[in-house]
Amino acid sequence: MICRLCPRTCGAERTETVGTGHCRMPSAPMLARAALHHWEEPPISGTRGSGTVFFSGCSLGCCFCQNEKISHQDFGRAVTLERLREICESLIVQGAHNLNLVNPTHYAHLAAALLEDWQPPVPVVYNTGGYDKVDTLRGLEGKIDIYLPDLKYLDPHTAQKYSAAPDYPEIARAAIREMVRQTGPCRFDDNGLLLKGTMIRHLILPGQVAQAKAVMDWTAREFPPGTVRFSLMSQYTPWGDLSACPELNRRLRPGEIRAAQAYMENLGLEGFTQERTSAREEYTPPFDLTGI
Repeated sequence: MICRLCPRTCGAERTETVGTGHCRMPSAPMLARAALHHWEEPPISGTRGSGTVFFSGCSLGCCFCQNEKISHQDFGRAVTLERLREICESLIVQGAHNLNLVNPTHYAHLAAALLEDWQPPVPVVYNTGGYDKVDTLRGLEGKIDIYLPDLKYLDPHTAQKYSAAPDYPEIARAAIREMVRQTGPCRFDDNGLLLKGTMIRHLILPGQVAQAKAVMDWTAREFPPGTVRFSLMSQYTPWGDLSACPELNRRLRPGEIRAAQAYMENLGLEGFTQERTSAREEYTPPFDLTGI
């Protein structure tokens, strides 16, 4: 395939076994882990866990990524589309509240193929960094129940420095608008589990509280109350080689977390916050081919 799935539009030739281009992935699904995950937001994890399927590679490549082993080092194993379906079915048998496709942007074509003639008995979650083309997302319409995008930055210079993607703010906002158009307002079951809708995530970065406030301002302006849910994340942990951005080589200060959380509360954004103690290893699962 000549790939233009993501906003990089690099036109790389991806074969079943060879990956080129920005994501470095072949066209066959490369997976690093498939297991029940209990550390998503409460309406996603519930009591039994979210059925997470972690795709290897990444079209974004943030310098601070906590999933570095799979996003930068490309750890994983290629499987067939048939095996991917078997993995998803196994997670459902294990009791997963939903199927959670993690970092699927460069495999959106396979997500669409997987769900073309198979409707899982649980909601399907598209868990993404937010760097998604609207045209690609439209190919998923009617197949995805829950979108779980990041909105990392609204400043192009910050997006360039940390993700080499100065167009990220524009791309992510357009993508989120499309996601909300597809899902409509958030809907929950009687147990508070999310059945359909869009939840926007923002990870607070060291020294970037102003960025967090800008993201929350945009969300509050863009969507009427109750349309989306907002997840303010404070689980940031220094990871990988941060020599090019040493300002990120520390954990969040309590005052940074309190300031961002107070701003969210004052805006009246509905959603979820994490405490500083959430910056623990459990939030980064072991990538060891479990379930693959």
